Amino acid sequence: MRFPVVLHTDDGQHYGVTVPDLPGCFSAGDSIDDALVQVLEAIDLHLEGIMDDDSAELPEPQPIRVHQQHIDYANGIWAVVDVDTAKYEGKAEKINITVPRKLLSKIDSYVSTHPGETRSGFMTRAALQAIRSQAA
Repeated sequence: MRFPVVLHTDDGQHYGVTVPDLPGCFSAGDSIDDALVQVLEAIDLHLEGIMDDDSAELPEPQPIRVHQQHIDYANGIWAVVDVDTAKYEGKAEKINITVPRKLLSKIDSYVSTHPGETRSGFMTRAALQAIRSQAA
């Protein structure tokens, strides 16, 4: 999952980081790179807290453009951090499914052009997206 984050600095050296899609999730670092590393730990802890509730769902990150209009994020530096959310969804289970050959070829073509992507990851995200759009 890719979470947008916004960085702010008063001195050009130390940065505070806010995760707009996770209210109350903040971090900081002694450089932009350090702040981006530190925010991953903050997101991890925040998501662990959310997922302690068995009925909780992982929040769906919004595009940066949705957050840019918020006054608290004015003059911020925007970035996107990749977070592996698999550990919050529970143990993986292997299943056997049937997929039309042409569709499987299109999925394989897609994942081959997206580093780190897998068939399983793609299909899981597609299923979650369909479920979330139905619930909305």
